[in-house]
Amino acid sequence: MTAPFKAAAVQAAPVFLDLDATVDKAIGLIEEAAAKGVKLIAFPETYLPGYPWYIWLDATAMYMPLVPRYAANSIKEGSEQDKRLAQAAKDNDMHVVMGVSWNVNGTLYMGQWHYGPDGEVISRRRKLKPTHVERTVFGEGDGSDMSVHDTELGRVGALCCWEHIQPLNKYAMFSQNEQIHVAAWPSFSLYEGGAYALGPEVNEAASRIYAVEGQCFVIAACATVSEEMSEFLCDTPVKQQLLKTGGGHARIFGPDGAPLGENLPPDQEGLVIADIDLNMIAIGKAAADPCGHYSRPDVFRLMFNRKPSPPVMAFDNEAARTMIEPEAEDDARVVANAAE
Repeated sequence: MTAPFKAAAVQAAPVFLDLDATVDKAIGLIEEAAAKGVKLIAFPETYLPGYPWYIWLDATAMYMPLVPRYAANSIKEGSEQDKRLAQAAKDNDMHVVMGVSWNVNGTLYMGQWHYGPDGEVISRRRKLKPTHVERTVFGEGDGSDMSVHDTELGRVGALCCWEHIQPLNKYAMFSQNEQIHVAAWPSFSLYEGGAYALGPEVNEAASRIYAVEGQCFVIAACATVSEEMSEFLCDTPVKQQLLKTGGGHARIFGPDGAPLGENLPPDQEGLVIADIDLNMIAIGKAAADPCGHYSRPDVFRLMFNRKPSPPVMAFDNEAARTMIEPEAEDDARVVANAAE
């Protein structure tokens, strides 16, 4: 079991639609966390280059002029910005889990990139199913994105936003003995008073119940909507009512659902920091382990396809032939000869 360590959940706005400036800001937050002894820092959903709130504020055709700009500021694997984040993780001896809009040959994905304290990439995952109008912007992940990874701090996994209200998503993650979970959220200031499910009460509860159900620590990062973002996005009184400034509700929960660390006001930027002691997981597991002693596999089981699902795959007949049993191979040769 690892020694206790400090983790931080970021509550901050991006420099909206400016990838380089937001990377600068993110590195500043990483350095601030390092100065406070943090070993793992979690960033909000699509922190780079900011969550595309305009998709909730107008008809699709109206925001088409922003599409090229958003794509141009979505990070690419192996880019200079990617290398800067990796170097920041290494320079500060820290695990960094960054929420990104990930540009892969023009298709965008809602991603979470996990850099280790040595600057190496531990994982790059995509949101399995973008939510509602997010599907007008982002593509989907596959089962290979639903993974938990061994680190010197413990077993770390990550999900975005409403992936936390998908019961099968959660069960797939719990089954991999997840100990530290990074939950990435965009902000909770959309449709205030008109869509309770999008507000802080429901979504904070989703993070908390994830911790209780999975007996794991949840580091729930949550962005804010800045005044600058509001001025840019909300150019009518109606839009100003639909998307409010603030909305930051970063939280950290223990494996029993207890809140940890000192929370910030919704309009304040900063870090929620808490001590993580994996020894506490044993108490939760003793009471209820949904993939262990508290399961009923004779009644319920999850079918989980963890394989990547690329749109193009090599068709290698020689490789396929080696998988045929000797007798079946003889039969196949007879069939082939007859066909000739």
